[in-house]
Amino acid sequence: MTTAALVVTGLAALVHVYVFVLESLLWTGPRAARVFGLDAATARATAPLAFNQGFYNLFLALEIAAGTVVIATGHRAVGATLVLVGALSMVGAGLVLVLSDRTKARAALVQLVPALLGSLLLIAALTTD
Repeated sequence: MTTAALVVTGLAALVHVYVFVLESLLWTGPRAARVFGLDAATARATAPLAFNQGFYNLFLALEIAAGTVVIATGHRAVGATLVLVGALSMVGAGLVLVLSDRTKARAALVQLVPALLGSLLLIAALTTD
């Protein structure tokens, strides 16, 4: 079950790496405009904020990646803690997104569902092994 948990949280991490790329590297381009519904003026005006926000997403993904590596090296408690902090932070961010703007429900679900499922799987693995 630990492997399944790490695969699912790994998928959540990949989503956040993709969002990092969109927000921090491609914000003023056509792909980010399509994904986030931006016009060129808004994209330019919000680029510094998006750049910063993208790094938050990257750091959450890195927590999961680091935790996965630590688990693989045999330090299960420390690794699981890192994975859970990253994944549950993603869940929290998704909840904040949907609660602050209901029109962002789809994006929030993409952000929080894999992280939540992976967290639940990891917690189950920790309590049953």
